[in-house]
Amino acid sequence: MSVEKVEALIVGGGQAGLAMSEHLGKCGVPHLVLERHRIAERWRSERWDSLVANGPAWHDRFPGMEFPDVDPDAFVAKEKVADYFVAYADMISAPIRCGVEVKSVRRNADGPGFRVETSDGVIEASYIVSATGAFQHPVIPAIVPEGVVATQMHSSAYRNPDQLSEGAVLVVGAGSSGTQIADELLRVGRRVYLSVGPHDRPPRSYRGRDFVWWLGVLNKWDAEAMPGSEHTTIAVSGAHGGQTVDFRRLAAQGMMLLGRAETFKDGVMHFAPDLASNIAQGDANYLSVLDEADAYIARNGLDLPQEPAARKIDPDPQCVTDPILALDLVSAGITTIIWATGFSVDYSWLKVDAFDENGAPKHQRGISAEPGVYFLGLPWQTRRGSSFIWGVWYDAKYLADHIAKQRNYLAYSSSRQRETENA
Repeated sequence: MSVEKVEALIVGGGQAGLAMSEHLGKCGVPHLVLERHRIAERWRSERWDSLVANGPAWHDRFPGMEFPDVDPDAFVAKEKVADYFVAYADMISAPIRCGVEVKSVRRNADGPGFRVETSDGVIEASYIVSATGAFQHPVIPAIVPEGVVATQMHSSAYRNPDQLSEGAVLVVGAGSSGTQIADELLRVGRRVYLSVGPHDRPPRSYRGRDFVWWLGVLNKWDAEAMPGSEHTTIAVSGAHGGQTVDFRRLAAQGMMLLGRAETFKDGVMHFAPDLASNIAQGDANYLSVLDEADAYIARNGLDLPQEPAARKIDPDPQCVTDPILALDLVSAGITTIIWATGFSVDYSWLKVDAFDENGAPKHQRGISAEPGVYFLGLPWQTRRGSSFIWGVWYDAKYLADHIAKQRNYLAYSSSRQRETENA
């Protein structure tokens, strides 16, 4: 069977893979992108129907192309985000093959490079870029046994309220996904319980600027990764034109807030007594951004309108001051639990010495401990913004430059070698 040979193989055709393809192309590195489904598939089939981007269109994009026919300050619907990446792949003439799954990657035993087994045959590559990111497999904690309630699902399987059985809904996780799903269910008249863990809660906008702008000028997007840095739960939303997430407001509208979900026994879910502290931690994060923004405005003499109402924080509702620590699911009428509890990685296909004892990639700024293997799209890969659309674009440039430099070193030959070759 013939073996295809490529210089660099990119695994994954989402935002990370396309960013890598663009930069490798600019560096003159021949490469191939393999995507097991469609370009940016997760935006289409693993997100709920009403999802919009969490940042405005002027920000959440690649530098080389704006969203067509979209207000720059709008929050783009998920299908248009996926369409954007398809158009971007076409614009850069990305050499991408869809419908091809990478089954295994191993270092060649009898020479340099790697042997890649795919659903469409064998490929040999000098460099491997894992552009699958860190949000691959939905994580549902083993807390509630199957069959206890009618339905348990991960947020990636949720589509819309009509999908769910009648009855109350418990949403576990109060980051962007959990908060938006809980709010959507509340708006259609569902009884909703929301389990709120530790989180950051930035203002959606302040003094006429979106929070992504503030994080930019305050140099927070480019805050470098510290050892042990992990993905941070952020309660922010672009839904309904973009509003600051306010858990007290949600409680006033009828949502029941709970602390972090801990255990389940005899039909009863138990929650940590940490709801008030989690809310307070989010408030502190929120106010700290306002403080830094005010200081920046004063220091730079900017003419931005005052916004004293932004500092108004309502009193804690009863569900915070007198929290529910145990909830009988049947008595509460809960028929669905939605777990907005994040994702895990799966590098079982990448059979190289590039992982620690916990299965996490060993790397420096995406350059793997295994020479020739690279990671892209990881949270805090180089900075806070690494796993965001624009952030992954800059990380891809760094990796492409590294690959190009390695190729140049390997292409070097001494003057004596050249004389011998030309003799």
